[in-house]
This record gives sequence, structure tokens and C-alpha cells, in this order.
Amino acid sequence: MKRLLVGCLLIALSACTSRKADYYVCAYVWPSCHDDSLAHQWLWPDGEGEWEVIRKGSPRFEGHYQPRRPLWGYERDDDPEVVEKWIRTALKYGVNTFIYDWYWFKAPGGYSGPFLEGALDNGFLKAPSNRKMNFYLMYANHDVKYSYWNCHRWEGADSLLFNPRIGMEDWKKVVHRVITHYFHLPNYVKIDGCPVFAMFNADNFRQGFSSEEEAEEAMDYFRAEVRKAGFPGLHLQLTPGGGSDPSERARSKMNGNIRLLGINSIAFYNMGGFNCDYLIHAEMAARIRDRVDTLYGIPLFPTVSVGWDDTPRFPTKGAADVTRFHQTPQAFAAGLKAAKDYADGHRATQPPFIMINAWNEWVEGSYLLPDRLHGYGYLEAVRDVLQGKYDQ
Repeated sequence: MKRLLVGCLLIALSACTSRKADYYVCAYVWPSCHDDSLAHQWLWPDGEGEWEVIRKGSPRFEGHYQPRRPLWGYERDDDPEVVEKWIRTALKYGVNTFIYDWYWFKAPGGYSGPFLEGALDNGFLKAPSNRKMNFYLMYANHDVKYSYWNCHRWEGADSLLFNPRIGMEDWKKVVHRVITHYFHLPNYVKIDGCPVFAMFNADNFRQGFSSEEEAEEAMDYFRAEVRKAGFPGLHLQLTPGGGSDPSERARSKMNGNIRLLGINSIAFYNMGGFNCDYLIHAEMAARIRDRVDTLYGIPLFPTVSVGWDDTPRFPTKGAADVTRFHQTPQAFAAGLKAAKDYADGHRATQPPFIMINAWNEWVEGSYLLPDRLHGYGYLEAVRDVLQGKYDQ
């Protein structure tokens, strides 16, 4: 079947804001901090979303910064006044694109449908200045065990709560929803006119169908519907959780997914590798990025993380699992400068996208939003790097 493996890779980007940006500085948005009905039933009954868990973060070693404390308080991400403040702040410091994690799950009781959409639909899209900010969707189709998002409620319950593997009937609903609700919006990101749709897990997508052929047909259906809606095609982006130097088997699987699904680009959700020392982690991530850049023949957009600390979700994690050395705005700025240099060096073959994890991953210790430890330090780092003011 015909594919658009190359057609959506040109550097021309549809105008998504009132003024064209030198870079598309993209921050992932984790939309968990509001009272979603499905989450209320199964995860966070207190009515404040995952703030319920974030507030309970506990220090696991001396000097461990837990719980994390937002400078602006525990605000709801589905409140348009809150998101209006996000947008104005993001644009002021140089972040011009939000990538919203977007879900469609099968859940107990026969439910199959969207999850945590309120942050996007009621928060971002109802904020008065939303059209000044680019956005697109990252289909976060990963497994969710009972204990994963609320270990206090479901301690030790490791069976599957939310299943992302959906068949053709639900997939057609997903396709219709994202095209009609989001793709036509003028600030939805498009590459060469093609709406960008990111996907977290290609394997889970494939496993939702009875065969590889049916998975291929499902993605062909998506592209056909996108064209019917008046776009030249779809830009499918793979957004795996974190990069690593791939084994031969991993490379073979990735190449198979690229061919089968017609993946157009890669952008990791977190920067590659891990080390408790942020400086070592960032160097490792840069080496992995350079390695992956040569392997697949499609654009790789560089990702920089603020850090890592998901101990609020996992009672058994401790010092070995946390970024605890050199996690500073200055160290982040160095990693961001390397990503900017990478983007500059690839302008001839791909748009200048820079990915940041994340805007608000409080529960994973990776966020640009101001807190009571660093204030606006990470946002100021973004501004300084983009304005050429960063001094190593």
C-alpha cells in the first residue's frame, strides 16, 4: 500500500502562531491534575487528580527534595485561567509549543474511550490566548497497572487497570476524534501541511490488532481520513519513553515499525539513558542521540529532560533512582544548548524542533514550571539559551 514516508518531512511548517518562530520549543504536558471522571473512579478520589499523590511525596535520603512544591500552588490543569498563565509565561521565556499527552483506554466495566482530555479541552483550548501557542497530541498508549498512578490506593496491585491495545472499531473513533476536534485548529502543529500525531508505543499499537496487516490497514485508514479532511497527509512521530543505544534486535524492530506504520520522525519523551549525576546523564543522552541519528533514515528531534524523580509513585525507589547531583538550571542550560546546536546542524533536512521533558511532570521531577526551590530558573535557562546569552 502506498505510504507517505517521505512526503511530510520537508522543512516547511504551517504557520501555527501569529509570528513564525526560529525554533519550535516543545514542552510535554502531563494532564493529570484535574478531576477526570475515570481517574476519580479508579485512581484519585480526592478530586484534585494526581496532586493527591504528588503531595504525599516523601524524602528517601538526606537532602531529597520531596514533596515537590509548586511556586503557584496546586493549580488545576483544566482551569483556563491557570492555563492562560501557563501560555503567557511559556511564550515569555521561549516555549512556544505544548505537546499534550492524550489517552484512549479500555478500562474495567467495559469502558473504552478518552482519558484526561479535560486539561486540553477545558484548560488549554478555552484559555483566551491559546491560539498564540502551538500544540499537538502525543498518543500515550502505554499500559497502566493499578498501582502505577496511585500506589497508596493500590499498593502491590500489579495487574492491568487501563489497556491501550484497541482494535479497529475503537481506532476509527480515535481517528475521527483527533481529526475533527484538533487537526483543523490553526495552532495545531503541521509539518509541510501534515498534522503531527505522536505515538508513545508502536508495539502496543500493533498488538491491538489481529495481525500486522490489520495494524498496517489501520494506519492507512488514518492517513486516508486525514487526506479526506483536506490535509496532504499525516506526519506520524514515534515518541518512545527514553532513548538508549539500541541493540541489533532493537534496531530491527524499529526499522520494522517504521516500514509497517510509516513513521516519519522520532522524538524521545525523556532524554536518553540515566545517571544520578545530571551532567553525566546529559552527556550520555547526547551520545545516544548522535548514535540514533545515523540509524533509521528519518528525522530525530532532540530531547532534553529537566531531571528524574518518580519516587512519589514507587515506595521502594530511593537514591539510586533519582537525579540528585548537579540538577540545576545551569546544567539544564548546557544540555539545552547541545540540543539547540543539534537542531541548527540539521536545518537542511528537518524542522528546528527542540523537545523538553517537561512542562509539568511534577510526579517525575521534570518540569519547567516555577517551584519553591529554583523559582523561574529553568524557564530563564530556556530564554538565555534561545537568546544566545548562555555562557558555559
